[in-house]
Amino acid sequence: MFLFGWYLVSARVPAFVLPGPDAVFRAFLSLLSSSTFWKDVLDTARRVISGFVLAAVVGSVLGVVFGSSKALATFFAPVISVLNSVSSAIWAIFAIIWFGISDASTITVVFMASMPIIFTNVWEGTKSVDRQYIELAKSFRMNWFQIARKIYVPTILPAFFSAARLAFGFGWRVSLVAETIGAGSGIGYRLRIAADMIQSAEVFAWAFLMVVFMLVIESGVIHPMERWLFRWRPAS
Repeated sequence: MFLFGWYLVSARVPAFVLPGPDAVFRAFLSLLSSSTFWKDVLDTARRVISGFVLAAVVGSVLGVVFGSSKALATFFAPVISVLNSVSSAIWAIFAIIWFGISDASTITVVFMASMPIIFTNVWEGTKSVDRQYIELAKSFRMNWFQIARKIYVPTILPAFFSAARLAFGFGWRVSLVAETIGAGSGIGYRLRIAADMIQSAEVFAWAFLMVVFMLVIESGVIHPMERWLFRWRPAS
């Protein structure tokens, strides 16, 4: 039904406004046969994953530290609010100024867009830890690492995965913004070239490809990892 409606609408508007499904499919096949296709895909994936991993590590560590210290949380809360309010386009401009046209620019944008999401959720998850459990663990002379592994991590993991799913999807989207102005390869770079040449079918093909990649990573990586980590939970 969707394809039929798309076909009807595309037949009544110019192709550069809305290309038909057949044109997009041909563009998709053309992309697959391109010599630069896999390089562009892997370049984007590498940048997104690098930025996301950095965001996950830094956001999780800061979230635990701030969630465990009211003084730090109170002092730095305004800074986090400012970071959350800055758009990815602004980070992209700053990244170009700092790093020029390089991988570091896209990685920085993905990091700055994803880190506050993970940080905020982990922070809230850490604050929800029952302090009585912490005091009980200390009475058994458990060190900080043991307390973190046995109490903090099981409590925080649900909040972390909720944030990670959102942050990873957001990271994919903002990577396109960064690559359109700060990269010489990648999906965003190819999207910009296609848009400049008014190749709407290719733009749609890349857009659908991004959706497919996100769904594959979501269902093939994030969900299985989440199920494995929470295998102790009773099935709902």
